[in-house]
Amino acid sequence: MTDSFNSRSRMTTAGAERAPNRAMLRAVGFKDNDFDKPIIGVANLHSDITPCNMHLDRLARKGIEGVYAGGGMPQVFGAPTASDGIMMGHQGMRYSLVSREVIADSIEVVSGGMNHDGVLTIGSCDKNMPGCIMAAARMNIPSIFVYGGSIMPGVGEAGEDLDVVSIFEAVGQFQAGTADAAHVHDVECNACPGAGACGGMFTANTMASAIEAMGMSLPYDASYPGVSSAKDRTAFQAGSQLVELIRQGIRPRDIITRKALENAYTLVLVLGGSTNALLHLTAIAREADVDWDLKDYDRLGDRIPHLADLRPSGKYVMYHLHAAGGTPAVLKMLLEAGLLHGDCLTVTGKTLAENLHDVMPINKRRQTVVRPLDNPIYPTGHLVVLHGNLATEGAVAKVAGLKSRSITGPARVYDGEEACFAAVQRREVKPGDVVVVRGEGPVGGPGMREMLAVTAALVGQGLGDSIGLLTDGRFSGGTHGLVVGHVAPEAWVGGTIALLKDGDIITIDADKKLLHVDLSDEELAERRANWQLPAPRETRGVLAKYAKCVRSAADGAVTF
Repeated sequence: MTDSFNSRSRMTTAGAERAPNRAMLRAVGFKDNDFDKPIIGVANLHSDITPCNMHLDRLARKGIEGVYAGGGMPQVFGAPTASDGIMMGHQGMRYSLVSREVIADSIEVVSGGMNHDGVLTIGSCDKNMPGCIMAAARMNIPSIFVYGGSIMPGVGEAGEDLDVVSIFEAVGQFQAGTADAAHVHDVECNACPGAGACGGMFTANTMASAIEAMGMSLPYDASYPGVSSAKDRTAFQAGSQLVELIRQGIRPRDIITRKALENAYTLVLVLGGSTNALLHLTAIAREADVDWDLKDYDRLGDRIPHLADLRPSGKYVMYHLHAAGGTPAVLKMLLEAGLLHGDCLTVTGKTLAENLHDVMPINKRRQTVVRPLDNPIYPTGHLVVLHGNLATEGAVAKVAGLKSRSITGPARVYDGEEACFAAVQRREVKPGDVVVVRGEGPVGGPGMREMLAVTAALVGQGLGDSIGLLTDGRFSGGTHGLVVGHVAPEAWVGGTIALLKDGDIITIDADKKLLHVDLSDEELAERRANWQLPAPRETRGVLAKYAKCVRSAADGAVTF
């Protein structure tokens, strides 16, 4: 081994002056020859507050075994994680996006402070995954991410597949009188059958797929189910391979390039992934010092088709994609079609093309989960960046599975999610309306809450195809319908969304990439002159700190 093999950790352990440091490390099991090995942080985001992360201890143990087998010394530590699904629909959701920054900071604090030679990150819920990659890119030390894997589908009364969105929509059906309390209880009891992240192409599976396509996780990592023994093997292999990355000097910024981000977002579009991907990939690009913005999403969206019939807009869940060949089979089809950069380096030490060399493409398999390129669900991307006088910095529309990609109608304006949800419960929203939920942006929330409770209730009431909805907050990866999120500038900093009134005529047009309110510049200027900057909602604690330093959603809602 060369000096560079553990050059970072030697700052902590080498020389007579570091004897106190070594003494403490001996207490946790280090021996004389262990100080010559690379010391690897194992960031274990286990918690028993959510099925997404309840099994990560199992994978962390396998990762630790892999580090030992590869010749490294693991140091396991925790990082905070919260559950988007459980925080949804109430004030707790304000901590969701904030947790991404806290996770990235926590990993940096530990691995930076300990001078780890590399870091193995193990996560499985929406925000801890991008948080792990952001930390890796920021520190730029050899790193591999291990996804906890997807949950298995639940089984409903009629044998239908269920997932966590099923219960949100069942609540809407109950409110509409099309389902009784017994049905809601049955869905509640069966929607989440065990360990693993939410099963559809929601944010967790979206980001796991993007991270694999980016090259920061091992092949098949995104599509192996959480309960499978394959996840154990992947975690072990990741620990062992990380030592090899240190030996070769391969770092995250060697992997996370513009071309790698293009690969990641291409797979997001093909699979019908979450709007949150735009926030998270932008934040990862900022940490990796890669030039990347909303125009890049727009450019790719114009030429990449939507192919996968996955929930929330489709029929299948991640388990079915795994059974059909998994993420590598989809990537191989895209590579053969010239839609990916095969020369991108990955954490295997090989290129993406080399990783996929022996994989059978999904379009040559007997399956119905992913359509062939010549018969797409839609020929261009299901995520569209909109601009106009309502979003001068930009907004993101999700149009997967819609009968119509545009709407013009009167605004129903609500200040905050609770006010909107109460109106939905009262059945105030009618076909043709454009629902506006404001004051939920990164600064205003603070924290940019997701609106799944609102959107799922509207879908459950049968309004999913007949209304529009826009917000300066976010949407869950489980949301479907003509929805526009990330409206920027947000209401709290004086964006046009702050000036809207009930009855204003709003146009959402995904084909024209337009988000517009039918008001003259003079009328908007008059309303702006009468608008006052609101007082901060939070004055202390993590939310107040976040509100003071967070950037626009158009810039990934990063905090630097």
